[in-house]
Amino acid sequence: MPATAAKPATKPGIKMLYGEADEEVLATQADEMKKAGHHVTTAIGRKGVLEALKRGNFELVILGSTLSKDDRHHLPYMVRKSHQTAKVLVMHAGSRHHEVDAVLDANTSMQFILEKITRLMAEQKVLA
Repeated sequence: MPATAAKPATKPGIKMLYGEADEEVLATQADEMKKAGHHVTTAIGRKGVLEALKRGNFELVILGSTLSKDDRHHLPYMVRKSHQTAKVLVMHAGSRHHEVDAVLDANTSMQFILEKITRLMAEQKVLA
């Protein structure tokens, strides 16, 4: 029998929900996350995030910097209510919210964001 080439092992991506208020920012950032191998569901605004939480299960929920301060404060509670095991990453958070697992500055590079996602999810696997 002829030998077949083995496919290289691929690291499965993280199933995440990413919400922003600005559609252009959302599209650009989500595209970079997808290129990194993650499974990204996108949502516009608070209402979009809440509806997506009802429809799917996520390992990670990212609340972007273009969401209002109120949304970035309120939505972590809603994530925990509907997905207790999901990690929450908030961009542009001034202080640490008790329902938030990690925060990032809004001007952070996409490479650093992807590294933070990897570290955050690795911590969860170690604790499991």
